[in-house]
Parts: sequence; C-alpha cells; structure tokens
Amino acid sequence: MALNQREFTTCKNTVLRAGLLAEGARVVREKMLPYQWEALHDRLPGVEPSSAVRNLRIAAGEERGEYHGMVFQDSDVAKWLEAMAYRLATHPDPEWEKRADDLIDLVARAQQPDGYLNSYYTIVEPENRWTNLADNHELYCAGHFIEAAVAYYEATGKDRLLHVVCKLVDHIDSVFGSEPHKLQGYPGHEEIELALVRLYGVTQDQKHLRLAQYFVEQRGQKPHYFQLEAAKRGDEPSHWAQWGHRYNQSHLPLRQQKTAEGHSVRAMYLFAAAADLARETEDHELFQVCDNLWENTVHCRMYVTGGIGSQEHGEGFTMDYDLPSDTAYAETCAAIGLFFWGQRMLQIDPHSKYADVMERALYNGILSGMSLEGDRFFYVNPLEVTPALTETRWDQRHVKPTRQGWFTCACCPPNLARLLTSIHQSIYTRSKDGLHVHFFAESDVDFAVGEHRVVLSQRTEYPWSGEVQIDLSMEQATDFSLHLRLPAWCKDPKVKLNGEVVSDAKVNKGYLALTRRWQEGDQVELDFPLPVERVYAHPKVREAVGRVALQRGPVVYCLEEVDNGPNLSAIVLPERPIFRVARDPKLHVPVILVQAYRLEQRDGDLYSVQAPQKRPVEVKAIPYYLWDNRESGEMLVWIRPQE
Repeated sequence: MALNQREFTTCKNTVLRAGLLAEGARVVREKMLPYQWEALHDRLPGVEPSSAVRNLRIAAGEERGEYHGMVFQDSDVAKWLEAMAYRLATHPDPEWEKRADDLIDLVARAQQPDGYLNSYYTIVEPENRWTNLADNHELYCAGHFIEAAVAYYEATGKDRLLHVVCKLVDHIDSVFGSEPHKLQGYPGHEEIELALVRLYGVTQDQKHLRLAQYFVEQRGQKPHYFQLEAAKRGDEPSHWAQWGHRYNQSHLPLRQQKTAEGHSVRAMYLFAAAADLARETEDHELFQVCDNLWENTVHCRMYVTGGIGSQEHGEGFTMDYDLPSDTAYAETCAAIGLFFWGQRMLQIDPHSKYADVMERALYNGILSGMSLEGDRFFYVNPLEVTPALTETRWDQRHVKPTRQGWFTCACCPPNLARLLTSIHQSIYTRSKDGLHVHFFAESDVDFAVGEHRVVLSQRTEYPWSGEVQIDLSMEQATDFSLHLRLPAWCKDPKVKLNGEVVSDAKVNKGYLALTRRWQEGDQVELDFPLPVERVYAHPKVREAVGRVALQRGPVVYCLEEVDNGPNLSAIVLPERPIFRVARDPKLHVPVILVQAYRLEQRDGDLYSVQAPQKRPVEVKAIPYYLWDNRESGEMLVWIRPQE
C-alpha cells in the first residue's frame, strides 16, 4: 500500500451503457430528481411538505412566514443540487441546469453578509448561531452545501455556489479552531469534514484541509465540548445524552477508537473523512485506525444485506453480532455512508475487501431504499417484516411495511439520488501502472497511459450473469497493468485473454493483474459462476443462527408473501434443496425456485407434544432490493432449514 494522494484516482469520465446500475441512474435522472424537485417545492399531494425551498426564500427576505421542517432542512436542497450536478455531467439538460442555477442564486441570496448560511438560525434563532453544535446540524448543512458546490463546479464549470461556500468556510474558520479566541468545538453530525477535503481538492487552499483536520482531531478531546456548550446555554445536555458520547462518536478521540459506535450515518461520514485525510496527508496511523474500524464494522456489525445500524434507539450500532431482523434499523443513508467510506479506502489501498462490501451494500441494502419507479422510499431496511406486527408492536414502530412517498426527515431519498447519479465514478480507478476494475457493469472508460489513450469497454449483464467481456482499443501498443477484481463470493473464477485461459497471472489483494503490452482488439473474458448459495450467519448472531439466507452472486434474496402466502417463518428448506433459477416475467430478473415445506400444526393447539406436519410447497425467492414493488405483505430473508 502506498499512501499517496496521486497514486489512485477515480475515472469520472466513465459512461454507463446498460444494466442494473445504468437503470438505477436512469430512474434517478428521469423520475426521482423531478419528483424530489416537486417535493422540495411542496407540490406533492398527500406528502409531508418539505418547505426546504420556502425556508430559503424566507431567509433571503423574499417571503414571509415561519420556518418549517427539521433543523437540517437545508441539506435536502444541497443534496438535490449535488445529485443534479452529476446528472448534468453525464446528461446535459439546459432546462434543468437553469432550474439548478436559479436555486443556487436563491441559496446565495439567503447567505448572510458575514458568510453565514443556515435558514433555520437565520429565521428562528439569529442570535444563537453556533451555540448548540451537538444537536442542530449547522456544520452538517454547511458540509452538504460544500459537496454540492464542488460537484456543480466540476460538472458545469460554474463557480457561483463555490464562491458561496468558500465565503461560508471563511466564516466557519474564523469561528472554530484551536486558538484561544475561537470555539474549540466540532459538529454533532459529521459531514463537513469530508466536504472540506473535497473542497481542498478543487481550491488547493491549505486552510480547507487544516480545518478538516481540526474537526476530526478535536472530536472526543477533553474537556468535552458538548458538555461545555450545554452548560454555557444553561441547559442539560439533551439529544445526544440519551446515548452518551458514543452517539456522535465523541466518546474518544478518533485515533483511540476500536469499534463502530453510535449513530451509524454519523460514524460512516466521520470514517470517510478520516480516510480522506489519511490519503491527503499520507498519515499511515490514521489509515490503520480506519482499517481497524472497517474490520469491526463489516465482520461484527453489518447485516448480510450490507445494512448497518441495528437499533432504532439512536439509529445506530449496539454491540458486536447484535443484528436482529425484524427490528433492524439499517437506514438507507447508513448503507450509502458505508459505500462512501469503502470508496475512499479503495482509493488508498485497492483491496477487494472494500469493493466486496461496497458491492454487497449497493445491490442489497442501498437499492432497497427506493421503488422501481423512483417515487417511494424506505428509510429503514429490515430483514423480516410482518405488517400486522409493525402496527401493533412498539419496538417495530419505526418499520414501514411499504415504501413512503416522503419523510419528515427526508435525508435518504436525496442521498440515494446523489449516489446513483455518480455511481459510474466508482467502477474504475486509474493508477500509475494501469487501471483497476472494481465493479462489473456495461460501461466504457477512456484513460491515458503516458501519452497514449486507451478505451476499455465492458459488456455484461452482471449481476444477473457472471460473464463479463472486456474489449480494449488504442492507437498503438501500450504497456500497462489491468487489475481485475475477483469477487469474494465467487469460488471458481475463470479468466481468458484473447481466448486463452489465464492460469499464471498474479493475484494481489483480490485483484488479478494482467501486465503486458496491450494492442488494439485485445479481449479479456471473465466467467464468475453464479450458483445459488446458502449463507450462514455467525453463531453469535442470535436471530439468524440456525437459519440460512439465499444468495446468488452478490445479490441476497428474500421471500415475499405475494409469492409464498402468509406466515413465511413456517417455511422450511429441505436438507438438500435443489434450486432452479428462472427469469420472472414481471420483475424481469432471475428469481430462485425451490421445493420446500410449510409447517402446519396437527390439531391447532397453541402448544402440542406432536411435531408440526410438513406440507410440500414450491417456494419463490426474489432479490431483496425488489421487495414491496408489487403489493404489501410479509417479507423474510433468513429461512429455516430442515434440522
């Protein structure tokens, strides 16, 4: 591993041509972003008003009224702008660009003369800026505006929003820092840290990098800032105090943390920022801290779907192996945050262990967050749902048996939009010696090797097919290495180069390296067999022990009531199941069919000394991310096998 910020760079000029990821990006582009535009402007009937745009108009003095929504309502606007930037970068559209420009102008008019930007405090508590960092998300909102500004500048070349956020950061830098005359605080909800590193990537202003470092390193120092600011307000510590300082990862300085704690989204943004800083500053110790936290997260605190955050109380982590299915939180934003963190780790150390987890999260716990039409969303992604229980059990009050049109706390839909519109940037990484292929999708990328231009084209139906064809085109023969990820789920990958089986290529950290003089027309063929696998949880995962999940390639499957009837927990797989894979004519994806049993009580008594009868049934499993796209009903991931 070489900690060098110039060693590995993303390929932003990748073009998605077809397939599942391209379809997700299309849905966001054509349906979700217009839908969210209407939501931000309070024009969706029967949906909780956002008031996000109206709040900015009030803050700009252009409209009268009261602030409405969460204290971080501005962030919904910022994330929409960021997603629109990615959309414009790949699919220019003058009409939508004009709307985005107008919205940016509104944001600029809402900014205060000293650079401060936050509609809640401007409208509601102008005299109380920066007095409640623990709870009120001022720096979090600033971070999302910064990310939007960078993305919009890179996509369009327009710097209007970039000037706004640079002025905002100048103001923040004048308020926060280690100097005696400044506030020595940090955000309750992390986000600005990683945003500042992104801003530094554009401006190369060391002040932006130093401020990011300050916020990361100051977190968890003693005396504890959130206690001091609460005392200064004359308040008792509120929101975060219900869970202690672990809630916002301020229980210890980051370099001393060993386990993923607290609110899962906050943790992911902090760890992503730390990885960014490790890369920019070539800090090996900080990278090792990130890697240790990664190991704890994915090996002890992650669902089989790539979801993280196992409880509603605090929206976060509890303890190792505590991964309940029906009360799971697994917020969509948390899985997205895990993807963002992995993306940064992969740019430091191209190890397949990061890409494997990113892929698991993407095809399962992230895509499940939106409907096929892009107009309904899951905030919470459990692994078992019984609608009647979600209506009657207090500990399942957070679980929705069907996707919602919008949320009072609407962080997940725009987060989905910004990830899926930028997903093409994660497929490849350019390195000094060639190109890393992290993910498999129908796509084209061109990159430079010295002074020579190379075009790589993938042709595949992945993840439904494990066959991948890679064609290379170049003006003249060129020496470089092509690093191909061999997914951890695949037991017997096969690779051919120009029709010949590759048997002696070096595999390093899960990537097979083909180093040679490449020529026009060279072709690599990958074959990743896709048998249906039974996945077993660690015996310490109490709710899943003794059960199996079905997985085909990177895709986790589930049972739905619409296919298998109610009481899915009574379905039992045989000892040696014979799985058949067929393409579903309505869902248009491969589904799994298997002969199984349904348990039925002999006499109907609540308890009996007689074992239940087993009635043969055919069971159908569909990809987990697709559940609740036909009709509401039960859903189950972990299935009982025959004892």
